[in-house]
Amino acid sequence: MTDRDPTDRDPRLDPAAMREQYRAEGLDEKDLAADPMTQFGRWFEEAALQDLVYEPNAMVVSTADADGRPSSRTVLLKHYDAQGFVFYTNYDSRKARELGVNPYVSLLFPWHPMARQVLVTGTARRTGRDETAAYFRTRPHGSQLGAWASTQSAVIHSRAELESSYADLLARYPEGEQVPVPPHWGGFRIAPQTVEFWQGRENRLHDRLRYTAQPSATWRVDRLSP
Repeated sequence: MTDRDPTDRDPRLDPAAMREQYRAEGLDEKDLAADPMTQFGRWFEEAALQDLVYEPNAMVVSTADADGRPSSRTVLLKHYDAQGFVFYTNYDSRKARELGVNPYVSLLFPWHPMARQVLVTGTARRTGRDETAAYFRTRPHGSQLGAWASTQSAVIHSRAELESSYADLLARYPEGEQVPVPPHWGGFRIAPQTVEFWQGRENRLHDRLRYTAQPSATWRVDRLSP
């Protein structure tokens, strides 16, 4: 006996029938900033200030190992500037290990309530320890302890093991006590090679404008077919 198709029970569960008709204002070349980081700043400001997107700094980070096998996860953007996009992680985590052997990475900002996406490809390098320490000091005390307690991506026996590790650290570094920066924890800066701005449009005729870095330190903009 085969499992019953869930869409037979409720048509709302049929992925093929799920669709939205986007009616957002379009994206035109003449309205773009000269460089992608400035354009990203414009869209990020709208996503944050319009209060439409939950955690607008959440981005999907995709990496690949030495054999080209990909993996993805959601990570929080913590800084951006003309040099690129910065996030922090455990350097023993899967993504950090993969970036160590293959520095090519992609980022995706899925701002669905605004019918927008930003897609980035580029290369990753570690941030300096001074920059890492400066950011670490801004984290809540509990998050600082969590960076020590979690052996990110490693197999653990139970939730209790994780909580026990955290409790031991809390006893050692109570609230108000300075927590040292873990040597195995730090940032990655993604230097963009391409940045695509995707705006949903009616009838799936979306706007896709992609910046590509040029050897002359300028950017070429291409319109991509949806």
